[in-house]
Amino acid sequence: MKNIILTLVFVCICNSCQTQGVKSLWESVKSVNNASSGGWLSNSEVIAGLKEALTIGAKESAMSASAVDGFYRNAKISIPWPAEAQKMKGALEKIGFGKQVSAFEESMNRAAEEAAKGAYDVFAGAVKEMTIKDGFAILNGADTAATHYLREKTTAPLKEKFSPVVKNAIEKVNITSYWNPLVTAYNKIPGVTRQNPNLEAYITGKAIDGLMTLIAEQEVKIRKDPAAQVTALLKKVFGAK
Repeated sequence: MKNIILTLVFVCICNSCQTQGVKSLWESVKSVNNASSGGWLSNSEVIAGLKEALTIGAKESAMSASAVDGFYRNAKISIPWPAEAQKMKGALEKIGFGKQVSAFEESMNRAAEEAAKGAYDVFAGAVKEMTIKDGFAILNGADTAATHYLREKTTAPLKEKFSPVVKNAIEKVNITSYWNPLVTAYNKIPGVTRQNPNLEAYITGKAIDGLMTLIAEQEVKIRKDPAAQVTALLKKVFGAK
């Protein structure tokens, strides 16, 4: 409570105590802190609740994505043939490489599933960095504001940390054994533009996108569905909305 009052005083000073601004701020803070229990939420409770929500969402998403067919059989996040090589895909299917094309697509998704096994630790580390300012903005934001925060703050480090995981996964599922014959066969076709997309970068990006999609789904559930608010803290924080 003291932190909230100090925050109000500080903002009042910074804005030259403009009446309308203070009123608007007070209404915003009051709406956030007027918990369903009738009490007020402290800054620490808000941050703890949001971190708990993101942690649960990240854990559930990583578990789902890393399961067999977690990417491959999930239409929302399944990794397709690289967009820049669609002409290559069509040409290969026409000359009898349809089964090989399908096998390659499956192998990319298997690599993403393998990489997702290490995703939770990466997300958990990022969640710890959330500030009080971030927390209140997320709580009052859109239904996927926490996921947006996570993507904005962690995409670069996630790519850096995910890339070697994906590289190892590519080797583990032997993805090049599916890709190399395809690109070799295609590049031998007269008149075509030679293709060889960076599969590591492509799969890394798609794997991160897929995980964020799943985390966003979990966030919406926690915000809107009381049944998904599985702890007392989640019920208190999101019940205040």
